[in-house]
Amino acid sequence: MNDDEGEAEVEALVRARLAMAQQDHADLDVAVQAIAAAPVPDMMVISRLKRKKLILKDEIERLKDQLTPDIIA
Repeated sequence: MNDDEGEAEVEALVRARLAMAQQDHADLDVAVQAIAAAPVPDMMVISRLKRKKLILKDEIERLKDQLTPDIIA
């Protein structure tokens, strides 16, 4: 395996993790909306889910940065 194949494999793994993180983020959003719509929403659970969403958002941005090539000015 040469460097190009290794880089392509790493990029594919990063893209797969990015897709999973984006799906998890969307799933958490649906969960927060469902809990918030309850007659007596559990604010503690909503708070925890929102924290997880923020963590995922940070991971999504980090993964996107890994996919963006460095440009030497």
